Amino acid sequence: MDTRNFDAIVIGSGISGGWAAKELCEKGLKTLVLERGRNVEHKADYPTMLSDPWEMPHRNRIPLTDKLENPVVNRCYAYKEDTAHFFVRDKEHPYIQEKPFDWVRGYQVGGKSLIWARQTQRWSKYDFEGPGRDGFAVDWPIRYEDLAPWYSYVERFVGISGNKDGVETLPDGEFLPAWEMNCVEKVIRDRIISEFKDRHVMIGRCAHLTQPQDHHLQQGRGQCMARNQCYRGCPFGAYFSSNSSTLPAAAATGNLIVRPDSVVHSIIYDDKKEKVTGVRVIDRVTKEAKEYYAKVIFLNAAALNSNLILLNSQSQRFPYGLGNDNGLLGKYIAFHNYRGNIYADFEGYEDNYYFGRRPTAVMMPNFRNVKKQEMDFLRGYMTFYSAGRSGWGAKPQESFGPGFKERNSLPGPWHVFMMMQGETIPKIDNYVSLSESEKDEWGMPLLKIKVDYDENDEKIINDFFEQGTAMLEKAGCSNIRKSDSKQAPGLDIHEMGGVRMGRDPETSLLNGWNQMHHCKNVFVTDGSCMTSTGTQNPSITYMALTARAVDFAVKALKKGDI
Repeated sequence: MDTRNFDAIVIGSGISGGWAAKELCEKGLKTLVLERGRNVEHKADYPTMLSDPWEMPHRNRIPLTDKLENPVVNRCYAYKEDTAHFFVRDKEHPYIQEKPFDWVRGYQVGGKSLIWARQTQRWSKYDFEGPGRDGFAVDWPIRYEDLAPWYSYVERFVGISGNKDGVETLPDGEFLPAWEMNCVEKVIRDRIISEFKDRHVMIGRCAHLTQPQDHHLQQGRGQCMARNQCYRGCPFGAYFSSNSSTLPAAAATGNLIVRPDSVVHSIIYDDKKEKVTGVRVIDRVTKEAKEYYAKVIFLNAAALNSNLILLNSQSQRFPYGLGNDNGLLGKYIAFHNYRGNIYADFEGYEDNYYFGRRPTAVMMPNFRNVKKQEMDFLRGYMTFYSAGRSGWGAKPQESFGPGFKERNSLPGPWHVFMMMQGETIPKIDNYVSLSESEKDEWGMPLLKIKVDYDENDEKIINDFFEQGTAMLEKAGCSNIRKSDSKQAPGLDIHEMGGVRMGRDPETSLLNGWNQMHHCKNVFVTDGSCMTSTGTQNPSITYMALTARAVDFAVKALKKGDI
């Protein structure tokens, strides 16, 4: 294979980049995947996948020196000694926070697909219709019906566990057998839906193989063992990742080259040819600059890095960033609001327990402003809850010896945890831009991030506290405690926007096929393409958009349209 010229280049190897590579390769295109981080091979490079805590130098805790040097990543729920090798250290990859923003990243082959939370819910028609109907963003150029077959296509390959719930606001998909709620979760579910007729309660849908099908086994993937050690890398391939699934599928075609340690500097626009011709890369290790060329480019570097690359892709035709005629590149960044948490106790059922460490919670789709504007705030929130039993814990005077051991070996009473996942409204004053003076060690401008909450977010949090408390009270919970984490945007790790889709080149960067309005052979299908955020976990939507965009791009390429 030519080492400089390809049919297609994919920038990024995470969830959407892996899908772009798979689809392009399977359609016969010689494809180069550029990944800025190191290579990670499935199984071979999961060093802690079978380790016990006492086998680790700090018993799976992060040392104080690391916490002091890397405060942002240390706030991430999944960052521990057994997973630290899959996360970016703050001091190694700085950025500028014009407003507090926790930017959590994973630079390696597979990207954040190795450390994602694996929750997968389709959008409904109301999510695609909402912005145009309510006027808080530009209208989506697609509707649920456009994406539904691609959701199905992706779900069958990935392997999604769930039930056919028949809920209009959270459409059913192609499911493997679902995980089961425990006894207390079922009681809470039954009481909520009895008391609140507009609420739906169901087990979470997640990218775990509860019952692998033949095509999953052919991928070398096996059944989930409910170990809850997913962020270490799964030796069974039981949860979906680029490393265990899409990249091997792409490699099997013979059409794939993956080049790790490739920091993409910019996308090359040829002013004479009036088209994009390739990608400029800085080698992560040697700092050597290289260029690679292709007929079509898929940008999947993760939302904020994709914005950075496009902003840095400057030419005589596009002095302010590739395709940025309207000046909106980097604008309208949004995220998910995770600040609200509720804790409660539940008496009884102490003769019941549960098996394993289930990788999903119970979920309730959004019930606010779904079909029309009803509240004094825009949009709404999904709700998740789970119930479990914690240990009794020993009294101070029993800090060692048989009494300590015996008390900690017994399950304690039931506790309930509830959380929100709120939609935030894209705003022009939530944006990213390039530093004019500060650069990283590869000569790339540092990204400046100015993203914050607003009054709408505060109203959503308050409504969640009010409704969540009411639901748990009706469900029979006691000692209900509300907690606002006050966490900065970004810690949700669901940043979206900046290169949004739309119908009009004056108000958007991409069309309904994720194709740049002014650069027809460039497609952007990661979180940066999102026009609005919805309330659902976004990754399955990125995957479906990517598969759909590749299908369009390859057909257009064959017709000579790009």
